[in-house]
Amino acid sequence: MKIDSKGNIIVGTAAILIVSLLLICIFVAASINYIQNENIDSQNNDNFKYIIDDYTQNLEVLAREAIDEATQKVFNGLPVLDSENQIKKNLNEILDEKNDEYEKRYGVRISSQTLSVENTDSPWKLLFKVKLNIEKDGEKFSRIVEKNASVEGLRDPLPIAKLTVLSGILTYDNQIHYKTALSAYMLLHNFDSPESYIEATAPLYIEKCPYDPYVHHGDPGVLDDCLSKGYFHESADGSCYLCRLEGKGKCPHYGFEVFIQTHTPLKNESLSCSDHVVFADHYNGEKIDPDDWNSLILDSSHRKKYGLGEDGQ
Repeated sequence: MKIDSKGNIIVGTAAILIVSLLLICIFVAASINYIQNENIDSQNNDNFKYIIDDYTQNLEVLAREAIDEATQKVFNGLPVLDSENQIKKNLNEILDEKNDEYEKRYGVRISSQTLSVENTDSPWKLLFKVKLNIEKDGEKFSRIVEKNASVEGLRDPLPIAKLTVLSGILTYDNQIHYKTALSAYMLLHNFDSPESYIEATAPLYIEKCPYDPYVHHGDPGVLDDCLSKGYFHESADGSCYLCRLEGKGKCPHYGFEVFIQTHTPLKNESLSCSDHVVFADHYNGEKIDPDDWNSLILDSSHRKKYGLGEDGQ
């Protein structure tokens, strides 16, 4: 039996339709597989990004922990000769532990190296630069990450670093109690009226003074509030945190100062009570109020800076 031309057309059309259908099925299957793979890749990528973000966001907290460990070393009676290297060492050890934790938790390989610890334009913050290499399932992240860490709320290491724990200096009630340590230091260096600084006190924790500009300390009640809260003040002459760790009362960096408050009935001229003056610059001042046992001893330049006239107003 012969297939006429009409039959040929039907058979040919059917063959074309079958082939087209097969091609469509193959295309659909391939597309579905591609989309599934893309979703897997996207999920993996999002997971990798989450790990990177989580790690880098924790760097500020870990850097602050490294600073505090260096401060604790000072309070333990051990000298910090190179504060930058000490903090870098502390942070690298902290990061090594964190890297192991991330590998166990996320299956990610992390290598890290603290490149530098630096002062910033603000004495209240230190800049950390950390080189990171992160790898997981063939994805890689390599970058130098920069983070600022605040020193606010940390202990002031300068008094302990300068006088040492053997001097008899004590810390309690959120204050540094110099007892006879500061007067003995002044006596040793032949400074005027060392007895004025017996039982002197200063804030233990670094808190930024909110009364800015500082001339407002001359306004009613401001100085009393500043002293009761234990605020620190920005100062071009004051020591930065890195240098305070090394026991330097003055440094070339932009730092801060705090008042060492005397509690004496004496009216003698003695060292001006800004800490960089007591520990480095060594020039005299007089009581703002000669009749007040708790009055600050200040020189004329500091009185001007804080809006305190010769009569204390």
